[in-house]
Amino acid sequence: MEAVRDRIPDAQFCGVGGPKMRAAGLDCWEDAEALAVMGLTEVIKHLPRLLKLRRDLVRRFSSVAPDAFVGIDAPDFNIGLAKRLRSRGIKTVQYVSPSVWAWRQGRVKTIAKACDRVLCLLPFEPDFYSRHRVDATFVGHPLAQQIRPTADITVPRKKVGLSPEGPVLAVLPGSRSGEITRLAPDFLEAAAMLSEQVPGLSVLVPLASESGATQVRQLMNDHGIPGNFRISVGDADVCMAAADILLLASGTASLEGLLHGKPMVVAYRLAPSTYRIVNTLGLVKLEHFSLPNLLTETPFVREFVQDEITPAALSNALLPLLDDQNRVEMLRSFSEVRDQLAVNADERAATAVIETARSGARL
Repeated sequence: MEAVRDRIPDAQFCGVGGPKMRAAGLDCWEDAEALAVMGLTEVIKHLPRLLKLRRDLVRRFSSVAPDAFVGIDAPDFNIGLAKRLRSRGIKTVQYVSPSVWAWRQGRVKTIAKACDRVLCLLPFEPDFYSRHRVDATFVGHPLAQQIRPTADITVPRKKVGLSPEGPVLAVLPGSRSGEITRLAPDFLEAAAMLSEQVPGLSVLVPLASESGATQVRQLMNDHGIPGNFRISVGDADVCMAAADILLLASGTASLEGLLHGKPMVVAYRLAPSTYRIVNTLGLVKLEHFSLPNLLTETPFVREFVQDEITPAALSNALLPLLDDQNRVEMLRSFSEVRDQLAVNADERAATAVIETARSGARL
């Protein structure tokens, strides 16, 4: 939004967004949290509300007749919305390609019908789209411009109240309640086990919200998990910078860990009913699921999924990462990926959106 306005000072923005988009000048019709629903079976109970929201947005966007509609992530919602708007003559852009190259590849046909352009964060994605005649542009990842490895680890450690010395583990079990419920007990027990093996280990547990922090504290109490862990809210970036190693839920956090240059273990657990559907129908097409392993030539990151996730397995995978000799090649590869992604994503995305809007001959 800011990069577009730098070029078109009177540009106006309306639609769905969060606090940062509102601060940047969005006329916010609905909070982005309304779209924060994961999984297959989990969506069902929210479906009537989501369908009503999409109908309302089709009506309002059709009335405004914007030069371009930009769907940001949330592909199952936004691509359906884009298809309806495109049929009304509105140019459509999907910013952040869904992982269509990884699972439910048939969605690419719908994307071709719905989107004038797809903006890709990962360098291998445009090749997939070109095979299906979809206009896709690699713009880089905005986080790669923002996150750099910490030159002096004492600075972030001071911010979180730790001494410069001693090993530090950061545990990030996800931001959504369902993720936390499914992963936090095993993550926290693994951290407790590792603490018994590594004298002086400090454990940081940053959460995205106060409700998430409350949930983690309750889970620790319910499961009798020992450990004097530092549970905090809203400082995940600082905690990652302060840590030596990370235990993460799969997702953007794993990419953030790569950009910080931190060895990590990644886990992913779906609701059992969703996992059965995905497994039975063979919807996943990749050998690896964590972003670092998809972006590096060698899959350095240990991954655990569903029943593979146990405290002992996670703890055993984390322990070798504290040895510097086991980190050299991994961190060199992470640095190469960072350079590949840090190509000024905001400017590239703004250029692509403006080009697409101007192709409609109204801007």
